Amino acid sequence: MKRLQNSGNKIHFVSLGCARNLVDTEVMLGILLKSGYEVTDQVDKADYLVVNTCGFLASARQESCDTIDSLFEGKKKSAKVIVAGCMVQKHKDELKTQFPDIHYFLGSGDMEKILEAVESSNQGEAVTSARSYLEWGEIPRQLSTPKNYAYLKIAEGCAKQCAFCIIPKIKGPLRSKPQEQVLKEFDALLSQGVHEIILIAQDLGDYGKERKEISGLENLVREMLKRKGNFWIRFLYLYPDEITDELLSLMASDSRICAYLDMPIQHINDKMLKAMRRKTNREQIIHTIETLRKKLPGAVIRTSLMVGFPGETEEQFEELVRFVKEHPLDNIGIFKYSREEESPSAKMDGHLSEEIKQARYEKLATAQMKVVRKRNRAYIGQKLKVIVEGYHPDSPYLMRGRFYGQCPEIDGQVIITDGRLVDAFGKFYEVEITDVADYDLIGHVLGPVETKKAPAPKSTKLSLV
Repeated sequence: MKRLQNSGNKIHFVSLGCARNLVDTEVMLGILLKSGYEVTDQVDKADYLVVNTCGFLASARQESCDTIDSLFEGKKKSAKVIVAGCMVQKHKDELKTQFPDIHYFLGSGDMEKILEAVESSNQGEAVTSARSYLEWGEIPRQLSTPKNYAYLKIAEGCAKQCAFCIIPKIKGPLRSKPQEQVLKEFDALLSQGVHEIILIAQDLGDYGKERKEISGLENLVREMLKRKGNFWIRFLYLYPDEITDELLSLMASDSRICAYLDMPIQHINDKMLKAMRRKTNREQIIHTIETLRKKLPGAVIRTSLMVGFPGETEEQFEELVRFVKEHPLDNIGIFKYSREEESPSAKMDGHLSEEIKQARYEKLATAQMKVVRKRNRAYIGQKLKVIVEGYHPDSPYLMRGRFYGQCPEIDGQVIITDGRLVDAFGKFYEVEITDVADYDLIGHVLGPVETKKAPAPKSTKLSLV
């Protein structure tokens, strides 16, 4: 398709929602850059404005609409707005009604058609039945994360049927990339100098199961660990029923796998877990946590908990509060139940008021903050391997970094008060922790940690432009 005459070539991207969406956005960005387009961070300078939307919750859909609205307000008159992603897949007609001037729609499985969308002279759409996107082969991808870390999506869709969730309806059934393709992308990231590769899927533990593979995730990671170099592999996300002894032994065998697990459990009361259609009960969850602490003594555990699910009693909620205090976890994302009309829970009895949900949210958050402060104080005096990422936004005299127990964007950071020994960002350094500030650790750099350069892949057709 030829470039339209007299049209500009500056693109502005906005990616909303999860890291899997961000990977899709990076693919669209890579396709356009390879075709001669340029990226701008200024809305009023862009000729095309692309929004990759999230449609998981009502609040996410509202954020998507607010973002689209702000782009229309800030753009120049001739610029075209293109809307892609999950909200398009499920709520395209609503978007058309609210924003009749959207130039083009792309479904959540149609990212490769971004060039068609940009170069179309007429309003249009490419929304197929492919509800999720997995890049393959020579499709270019332009990383938008800092150069030291990147996300690697190994599967899309979901095999679970949780009562509160509509992701299977949005993203479709589980689809896993072949191991060969994942390893090509892994090698390409290492060859670019990426030090931390974050494996992402709705549930990593289900990787390969639709192909009847046994130990699919473990076998994949073993192949990754055959690569030489001082890199990190991080897991997002692993449900408690997918955390096997085999996986824990693998994690314990190589320090390049971050001793970090984001393990969504949602609740601890057995009746609530059953109503949510979760696959674990209280006893199994506690056993998993205790096993993790035993086999990976320094492991950092993050989870997500939900308050206000239909029918949740005060006693059941208090059981959740006690659990947080008695089985302290390092980080917890707390969510108020959101009624999604296509979810099984929407039709349940016992929906609670927003006031009750908010009160429970605040009480649980307060209990968790006390746990976080206590656990973080235990790091004082320890020497941690930290990847130093840049200057702190609050002061040019401070730097910021992360140790293995801190995932980008969602966890705290290490605030570095003395970085005189730092000669480059994106490298590993030994940092002594001297203090804490809520979720953040504070320390000073003792010196660099030797980093062996990862070898270039022997053969790969993957293009990361």
